[in-house]
Amino acid sequence: MFSIPGLKVVSLTDAAAARIREIMAQSARAEPDTPALGLRVGVKKGGCAGMEYTFEVARAVGKGDEVVTEKDATVIVDAKAVLFLLGTELDFKTDRFSSTFVFNNPNQVSACGCGESVEIKPRSDAALAAQ
Repeated sequence: MFSIPGLKVVSLTDAAAARIREIMAQSARAEPDTPALGLRVGVKKGGCAGMEYTFEVARAVGKGDEVVTEKDATVIVDAKAVLFLLGTELDFKTDRFSSTFVFNNPNQVSACGCGESVEIKPRSDAALAAQ
């Protein structure tokens, strides 16, 4: 596991934790024989800005994954995404037209106009040492 004293890979707002608990409950009802461990969060190349956030129900923890349990909700950060998400606050917003997870990511440099992709720079050793 990746760990820096005083710095979490991901933290959760109350709204994000509530939505994750709802997703886990829905998953348990839909697939009772395959327990969900948490919501897997990651990043992948794609979109006009270069990267996209990813989500899926996690049924296993992979080597190097970071497990964050907060407010009775569990997020499993994909090992390849840890440095891209270090220090991120995960929120959940609902407005008149949509409901979505929102990443308040200090490593995000920019986002595309449509909001589907982002540019993220991984935390450098110098930035980590300054924490």
